[in-house]
Amino acid sequence: MSEVMDYASRLTDKHSRKFETFSYLPRMTAEQIRRQVEYIVSKGWNPAIEHSEPEEASGSFWYMWKLPMFGETDVDTILSEAQLCHNQNQNHHVRLVGYDNFKQSQGASMVIYRAPGFE
Repeated sequence: MSEVMDYASRLTDKHSRKFETFSYLPRMTAEQIRRQVEYIVSKGWNPAIEHSEPEEASGSFWYMWKLPMFGETDVDTILSEAQLCHNQNQNHHVRLVGYDNFKQSQGASMVIYRAPGFE
C-alpha cells in the first residue's frame, strides 16, 4: 500500500492555500529571491511585480505594481521595486513574474513576499 500524503489545502481555509510551486517550500531567503530574479533576467524575460490581498489571491487577477519592467536587466532595480511594493502593501502577498516574449506567456511566477500570518 502506498503512503501518499494528502496536502491539507482547502478553499475554506485561507491559510492552507498555496500559490505556484515555490509556495509549498519554506519562505525564500533574500539570496534565493535574487537568484530567481537573475534567472528571469538571464532568460531575457520581462520582470513584473504583482500583489493581492490574501483572501483574493486564489483568483487569476492580481494588482499590477506599475508596468512590467520591459527590458530591465538590473537585478538590484527589480529587487528594489519588489521591496517597494512589499513596503507599501504589507498586508498583501507579492509575486514576481517573468514574461516570456516569444511564448507570449509567463515563464516564471512565484510569491516572494507573503502577507503577515501566511508565512
